Amino acid sequence: MAKLSDSQLVVLSTACQRPDGCVFPVTLKLKGNAVGNVLKSLLTKGFLEEVPGRADDTVWRYDDGAPLTLQASRAAYDELGIEPETDPATEGRHAAAIDDGGLVGGTPAEQGIVAAKIETRTRKTDQAPRTRGDSKQAKLIEMLKRPEGASIEEIVAAFDWQAHTVRGAIAGALKKKLGLDVTSEKIEGRGRVYRIA
Repeated sequence: MAKLSDSQLVVLSTACQRPDGCVFPVTLKLKGNAVGNVLKSLLTKGFLEEVPGRADDTVWRYDDGAPLTLQASRAAYDELGIEPETDPATEGRHAAAIDDGGLVGGTPAEQGIVAAKIETRTRKTDQAPRTRGDSKQAKLIEMLKRPEGASIEEIVAAFDWQAHTVRGAIAGALKKKLGLDVTSEKIEGRGRVYRIA
């Protein structure tokens, strides 16, 4: 796992939990241009990407007059061990921008492509959130389903994560996004142990 600061992890995990992977609005509270610096560093590392903005989007920057906003890249989902509801490179903000009619012309060929993307995205959003079998998220779920569960320290050792990343993955990806019933209890000698009921 890349060395990411707490601020970078907050921005990435928030964006990855949104259906379109959009970074904005940024919920992180920092002084001055610190948020901008966090976003630039994530963009440089390849965890964020610039995508065409729509009229109601927060604009990151303009390129020849065209508004650009920021979206979590596939690398961000992989880094956090989250399976996106849609592939950010092909189905996320790009398809949403096309769906809203603002960015692509209306030739019959283009309309067919747009219709196919919209249909695919609609089918995918009707499905329950899924996890790749070989992802870190799947392995974390497997650890928590064991009868003895797993402590923060055990998960940190298994994934080379920091403790706050473990807690964020449990609260965000497992509980909020996947809707899993994760319980915890303090056990003497092991600390706080988490289990999936």
